[in-house]
Amino acid sequence: MKKLMFGDKTYSRWLILMIDQIIISWTLFMSFLLINKFEYQELFYSNTFIYIALYSFISICVFMRMRIHTGIIRYSNTEDIIRIFMAVLLTNFVFTIICNICLAFGFAMPSKSVTEVLIMNFFVSSSLLIILRVVVKSLFAYIKALEPTEKKENILIYGSGSDSILVKKALEGSQGNTLNVIAFVDDKQDKLNKQIEQKKVYHSRSIETLRNKFNISKVLFVSDDLNINGKKSTLDKCIELGIKVVTVPQSNKWLYGKLTLNQIKDLKIEDLLDREPIVLITNNILREVFGKRILITGAAGSIGSEIVRQLVNFNPEFVVLCDQAETPLHDLQLEIEDDFPHAKTHIVMANIQNRCRMKAIFDEYRPQIIFHAAAYKHVPMMENNPSEAILTNVLGTKNLSDLAIEAGVEKFIMISTDKAVRPTNIMGASKRLAEMYIQSLNNDKALSISNDEVGANITENRTKFITTRFGNVLGSNGSVIPRFKAQIERGGPVTVTHPEITRYFMTIPEAVQLVLEAAAMGNGGEIYIFDMGDPVKIVDLATNMIKLAGLSPDKDIKIVFTGLRPGEKLYEELLLVEEQIIPTYHPKIKISKTISLSIRYVQEVIEELLSLNNLNNDYAMVKKMKEIIPDYKSKNSRYEEIDYYIIN
Repeated sequence: MKKLMFGDKTYSRWLILMIDQIIISWTLFMSFLLINKFEYQELFYSNTFIYIALYSFISICVFMRMRIHTGIIRYSNTEDIIRIFMAVLLTNFVFTIICNICLAFGFAMPSKSVTEVLIMNFFVSSSLLIILRVVVKSLFAYIKALEPTEKKENILIYGSGSDSILVKKALEGSQGNTLNVIAFVDDKQDKLNKQIEQKKVYHSRSIETLRNKFNISKVLFVSDDLNINGKKSTLDKCIELGIKVVTVPQSNKWLYGKLTLNQIKDLKIEDLLDREPIVLITNNILREVFGKRILITGAAGSIGSEIVRQLVNFNPEFVVLCDQAETPLHDLQLEIEDDFPHAKTHIVMANIQNRCRMKAIFDEYRPQIIFHAAAYKHVPMMENNPSEAILTNVLGTKNLSDLAIEAGVEKFIMISTDKAVRPTNIMGASKRLAEMYIQSLNNDKALSISNDEVGANITENRTKFITTRFGNVLGSNGSVIPRFKAQIERGGPVTVTHPEITRYFMTIPEAVQLVLEAAAMGNGGEIYIFDMGDPVKIVDLATNMIKLAGLSPDKDIKIVFTGLRPGEKLYEELLLVEEQIIPTYHPKIKISKTISLSIRYVQEVIEELLSLNNLNNDYAMVKKMKEIIPDYKSKNSRYEEIDYYIIN
């Protein structure tokens, strides 16, 4: 019987409508009796029952029109209560109008005090309808609480605003929910020690006490802005106490307006970056890319794919997605088809080292703007394969920039790295050479661009070459975040190269937002440097990730130091000593004004470098790179001996 009455089955809306109308008809009849002091004989000799039938008919029409009967009673809320009041009030209003019309035509009324009857009926019937829903909802909750269920995790909800209350209601009304809300946590003095939805509001200072008392395993945050002072300090406290932190999106981002359990996510390390949100001047970007033909190299990579995602929102004519990685490019194609079905894109597989293939792509699509994100980026890998670093990062960039000038491309934006500043490895040095080449292309309006002999062809340069330089991006392919996460999931150890190693970090969307902004403001020849915030110790990153997983560093998960890898240095820089900083209208973007180099000189030394590369002599090639870039000093590398010979 209990399962029949209080199971998960929802009963027919017509049954609910019938019960509501029985209550309304009965309360109207009782109101007539009360107003007439229970002189029921008079009622039976008048037209009372005709008017009760009329009232019921009007009530049915109003309730059906307002869909009062379609709500599931066990999930009734404040909005349902207001709708019931409005439905009864509207029924009384319509009934009063019809009664006055009847009087005008001489029909007898059952009572001289119809107004008093209706007022009484309004309060009694609406109260009973609401009590019905409250009682049914409470009974369901009580019966559910008695049912044996799997053990639930006790959690706290940070905040006591409307979103936090909605989350609590959604969790309690969700099937399969394994989270039990113990209380709210807030720092607002006017909310402390008060009850909201039968749950007490505690100060964030009480988290440790609540954890010990109720065995709290998680604290849930609404992820609108996790860097607000009170919220940030509470986050830090949870991490320090080893309490797992989970987040849910704001209620306006819930799928179909409802919170589903798969929207509850573990806090990501990116959420702990202490930086202000980036405010873009979207009109500048829209003006720059709207209706343009755009080519993105390295489109399947972390940065390239995010450029695609953000660019398609600005309605370019089309976007050409170029990459040599087959599977990632295929995955990106499927994502674009699913998430951006109206985006005009062309998928092209090509290697930027192949000038002939890239020339065919330029001829076919005639790009107006190029975002050059294709590059080899892994420091140890390139330290062991320097010829490939040169072929892709230097020759590939040269191929693209030369073709851009020939094709009259409007803007060429290259994605560079902080490792190009005072490089200590092959990868950083190759990116610095690429920077030097495309920056020097802005020095002369008439440039020598030739495949065979420098100076053979003279082409007018109308292309604006722009470089954007930033540090590591969190969550990119091959970065420390996915690696640490996988190591934690395996039970450790988490490997860090050195206890003092630091890096600048930025999220992928942040980096791409600034790339687009820099592309819009660039006039050619600039190296844009992004505000990366403060450098982060990698060991602190690992420690926080372990704590975010609800584990204890060096107790549950060991941290092991493995030593610096080939080409790796302790600290990264974004600016050379001789470079000058020029501010822009965007507070997070600065311009590095470097010493200009002659395009003739840069072309010559790069041609010499590429010739050495063809001889398959790594040492000779690296020696040449060090001659071109005097501040290139190898670290933890087999090429350190070259520095020794150059100095001596």
